[in-house]
Amino acid sequence: MNLADLHRRSCERFGEHLRAVRQDQWTAPTPCADWDVRALVNHVAGEDLWTAPLMGGATIEEVGDRFDGDVLGSDPVAVYTGAAGSAVDAVSANGALGRTVHLSFGDVSGEEYAWQLFTDHLVHGWDLARAIGADDRLDPELVAACAQWFAKNEDGYRAAGAVAARPEVPADADQQTLLLAGFGRRV
Repeated sequence: MNLADLHRRSCERFGEHLRAVRQDQWTAPTPCADWDVRALVNHVAGEDLWTAPLMGGATIEEVGDRFDGDVLGSDPVAVYTGAAGSAVDAVSANGALGRTVHLSFGDVSGEEYAWQLFTDHLVHGWDLARAIGADDRLDPELVAACAQWFAKNEDGYRAAGAVAARPEVPADADQQTLLLAGFGRRV
């Protein structure tokens, strides 16, 4: 399975959960301690808004502050749908994974950036599902791909403070539980 397809599928699943959010759930807590449902969705939609310009070669400075603050407005589903569609197009564009992407911490390949985007949608999709009481089972193919990539990157994420401490998991934990524990999630 190619990376652009992994990214697309994780965006689609996040969108499925988003469309299930009831009006009374926007302030519900999520497994991300600092974010309620709206803040979590705002983070992911904002990330998607950044994707096309960054994959197109823009720098953080060139993008500026246009995606700061609340990007969701009065129709979070429409904003996410449009932003995710643009992000999926940018990641799957011919040559995108071979480009250089200028991120806040330095330059990375388009491939590395796409792995980060895929992973964020996958894990935050689980967060969103948990917050709204939806089915939080992740696609095993996506979990396996993410686990393989994250095994090489977990130490860096943890050292940068991007993920919480890894909780203890049972010896017979499944791959989803192990992956989520790597991101500091308790299942």
